[in-house]
Amino acid sequence: MRYVSTRGGAPELDFGDVLLAGLASDGGLYLPRAWPRLTPEMLAGFQGRAYAEVAAAVMQPFVAGSIPAGEFAALVAAAYAGFDQAAVAPLRQLDASLWLLELFHGPTLAFKDFALQVLGRLLDRELGRRGLAVTVVGATSGDTGSAAIAACRDRPNMQVFILHPKGRVSEVQRRQMTTVTSKNVHNLAIEGSFDDCQALVKGMFADANFRERQRLAAVNSINWARVMAQIVYYVTAAVALGAPHRPVGFAVPTGNFGNVFAGYAARRMGLPIDRLIVATNANDILVRFLATGRYQPEGVVPTLSPSMDIQVASNFERLLFECHGRDAAAVARLMGELAAKGEFQVSANALAEARGLFGGHRVDDRDVLETIARVARTSGVTVDPHTACGIAAARAAAGAPTVVLGTAHPAKFPEAVRRALGRDIPLPPAMADLMGLPERVHGLPNDLATVQAFIRERAEIR
Repeated sequence: MRYVSTRGGAPELDFGDVLLAGLASDGGLYLPRAWPRLTPEMLAGFQGRAYAEVAAAVMQPFVAGSIPAGEFAALVAAAYAGFDQAAVAPLRQLDASLWLLELFHGPTLAFKDFALQVLGRLLDRELGRRGLAVTVVGATSGDTGSAAIAACRDRPNMQVFILHPKGRVSEVQRRQMTTVTSKNVHNLAIEGSFDDCQALVKGMFADANFRERQRLAAVNSINWARVMAQIVYYVTAAVALGAPHRPVGFAVPTGNFGNVFAGYAARRMGLPIDRLIVATNANDILVRFLATGRYQPEGVVPTLSPSMDIQVASNFERLLFECHGRDAAAVARLMGELAAKGEFQVSANALAEARGLFGGHRVDDRDVLETIARVARTSGVTVDPHTACGIAAARAAAGAPTVVLGTAHPAKFPEAVRRALGRDIPLPPAMADLMGLPERVHGLPNDLATVQAFIRERAEIR
């Protein structure tokens, strides 16, 4: 499998090089040169098989030529062996046409574990094969950071630096990162928003000298391996509900567009997805785009669903590439307009292409609280505020049977749950002592040179 950049100015790479590069040298994002196919026969054959087996089969074409099939299958099996449910991603029916896909049974209680448990092992393998060490950098709106740390901690060939927006993640999310004692883990609390953290990470990758000197590696969803691993749970959920004979819709709480783009990828591969509902909170740039065709970031508004408090959705560039017929020059032009003017407008044809599969719905905090309370009352299930956004959006859209992606355990967001239900949800026993552990974190300003100096001092790569 070969990979191309969405902006057309970087060389094609194989999977191993894409894994280590993260961001393309021209600032674009990598995508497979051609989408592999999931035939109806293949989908039918997934029925009743273990999650890790399906995962290895779905992802194998993306690593073809880089990792032997048997070795890859063993790596994937190890990645999911630590999840606390045998089904790994179990489905729970909420009503006659609505299902909850529970993606929070991994080590950090969030859907990011599905990709990062695989990514950490893939990086470790590739670095060992090449005899290299890297500086892993990532920005988090809450869940990516802890999942990346859990996947990369104590690995001798990685120094890990995670940037989070100071005061804009939940206390549980923060402590899942800052209480880790591994010497190769460094937590940076940045004065600013997640978009600021993300811009700092992109700035580091855009600085060719810094990138090469520090051998930067990405764990954010700009890294194709993240999206690749998320395709799988769309497949397992759809098969459980009747694919390939029955199309299914998905409602996806999203901020950075990586999770929902994985659904798009699954459909391009042949999974019968009826529609993808983009569920946002008040930071509704994606909903506004689907309504108008204009992509115009605004100021980030803090909400009860902080992992979605994002206005610059990195993975949206991948959809632009697809909706413009894989015209990299068109994507480069649009991203240039975004950098110069702070916005861009797509053509009517590109907008129609996006609307052909995606719908969008904004959910405010009041609706989130009402949804958490209603779901608990009618089904006995407690959901986190991000999942509540997805449920509210699915119900507003109505239509075909819909799977809502349950993105995090409710105990990670006690404030929202307490306000909705008047009670707390305890952390799982394995995390019972989290709130009493000492924290290790460094506060830094939203300044690229300062962050680079901090990393350079602590992760000199020779």
